[in-house]
Amino acid sequence: MDKVMTWSRRMAAALAVAWGGATAPTSLQAADIVVGQVAPLTGVLASTGAQMVLGGKIYFDWVNAQGGVHGASIRQAVADDAYKVADTVRLTREMLAKPEVLALYGFAGTANITQLLADGVLEQGGAALVAPYTGGESLRNPFNPWIFHVRAGYGDEAEHMVQQLTTLGMNRVAVMYQDDGFGKAGLAGVEAALAKRNLKVVVAAGYERNTDKVDEAVKAIKAVDVHAVIMIAVNKPAAAFIQRYREQGGGAQLYNISVVDPTELVKLAGLKNVHGLGISQVVPYPYRPQLPVVREYQTLLKKYAPEAEVNYTSFEQFLGAKVLVEALRRAGPAPTRAKVVKALESLQSYDLGGITLGYSPTNRIGSRYVEVTVIGSNGRLMK
Repeated sequence: MDKVMTWSRRMAAALAVAWGGATAPTSLQAADIVVGQVAPLTGVLASTGAQMVLGGKIYFDWVNAQGGVHGASIRQAVADDAYKVADTVRLTREMLAKPEVLALYGFAGTANITQLLADGVLEQGGAALVAPYTGGESLRNPFNPWIFHVRAGYGDEAEHMVQQLTTLGMNRVAVMYQDDGFGKAGLAGVEAALAKRNLKVVVAAGYERNTDKVDEAVKAIKAVDVHAVIMIAVNKPAAAFIQRYREQGGGAQLYNISVVDPTELVKLAGLKNVHGLGISQVVPYPYRPQLPVVREYQTLLKKYAPEAEVNYTSFEQFLGAKVLVEALRRAGPAPTRAKVVKALESLQSYDLGGITLGYSPTNRIGSRYVEVTVIGSNGRLMK
């Protein structure tokens, strides 16, 4: 077992919190600010979930070391939903039943968070959800006041990838997608981007959520002549598709949207198979400290999690933590859930350190930044 997975599993064990159960956190001080996070620390998205938690943790730890926010420490209360929709809903209800939880942060899954909206959980709780790890259009349109996005949407990512492909003359595109709200949102984005260019998806092949059962998708896509395959998939099924498609002779250019970890893909599918994979990204390149916020992230990662490696997911959630902490500051020394929402709306052009995000009373999409990276011959991402 490599160092990264050993660390990820330790993180999962240390941070999973059963609210109200035997492993519940110790008594909270009256002045504590509690941020609730439901994340997939087990299951198919476990390595991603550990990175999500870490990105917030290193910043919250640093803020607390500087005296907290208006003298109050931030407590990151984490619960594991294993990427299961029903568990996300249940755990979120339990968190929002506790008045000390002032905001929610860094959830994962389009279908999971869509269900929170459908069931009125966020509205009933009146708390902001900051930096969810999803670009699903259903969480952005129609407008809802509770979710503050740090990342661009899947439609933005699809447009960027399709623009790149068609510029290179690759206009026969297949889509491999997770058969749920997440995958269908990405598929719709690809379809819309192609339609703008009078093109259509050649074949769309789904796989069952929370599995890596991709053989039928491999068969369907392998059976047609395509220039490129855009995958709307998470780590394990993406890796399974890449490996099987390549080993069966599939030669199309492969892309995946931003929710995969290249280190995990290399480990699961093999470098030979993933070399050349394009991955769209919704935050700037975190491996070179060219921006002040990247330098800050790398410094705090080394200080508070020296075993961890630089990672797009933890960097994205680090940015989300910075947004949330600034809102907590602006909410004043006696913050409430409503005050935090209003404070977030006031971040209309907020510089995180070379990256500017903006919200308003009528806008919850902080950024539309997208670029495409490629897994190089050494297994690392290249711009």
